[in-house]
Amino acid sequence: MQLIFDFPVVSRYSFENFVVCGGNRTAYHFATRLASEDGTENLLYIYGPEGCGKTHLLTAICDRIGANYFSFRDAKELYAADVATEGSMSLAERVGDATALVLDDLHLLPDRQDFRVELWELFNRFYTAGKKIVMAGLMHPKELPHLDGHLTSRLLWGLVAGMDVSDDESRRMILKKLAEDRHMLLSDEVVDQMLLRVRRDIPSLLYALEGINRLAIATKRKITLKLAKEALDQ
Repeated sequence: MQLIFDFPVVSRYSFENFVVCGGNRTAYHFATRLASEDGTENLLYIYGPEGCGKTHLLTAICDRIGANYFSFRDAKELYAADVATEGSMSLAERVGDATALVLDDLHLLPDRQDFRVELWELFNRFYTAGKKIVMAGLMHPKELPHLDGHLTSRLLWGLVAGMDVSDDESRRMILKKLAEDRHMLLSDEVVDQMLLRVRRDIPSLLYALEGINRLAIATKRKITLKLAKEALDQ
């Protein structure tokens, strides 16, 4: 019998709870190599579509080597006008004397020369100090719209890995893991129904999964194919 409880979601990202599949195996392998104590690699760039696991890997690296994570998605204060905003900090001030430079969502770097210069100087500071550098974005380095050309070339010197989890095998494995984190029991027929009806990107699958979970909790019913269809029809 499946009991229905509203458990909190386990959200800590680590290498141990990362779902390794064909489309992300290389990125996972590179990330663990860079994060290892005896690893000689110190430069990694990961790219792929929204929800493919880039942030998970970057956060896992930070957790392993004791670094701080920074995303350009959360850097609105850096986009302020030329007049300094109270409480605002530059990217260099935010990073400070960190053990590693870990930057996510590089595709969101604004189209401003001062930011390009600051990022290039920051990269050089960490690179010449022999510190680890990890960056990620939606596109390959050559396709990033506002990146300094010198930085693009430097990123290509290091490890570069793409991620793609849009195939059915990968989506099935990730769905099972997402359900496990939510203490949900998903039968193969429920997973098949989701793969048939939900868009291939992970955010859409997660949205559908949470809809199924909410309906199960609200109606105090176990997750069956019938319940899943009801939730997906809403």
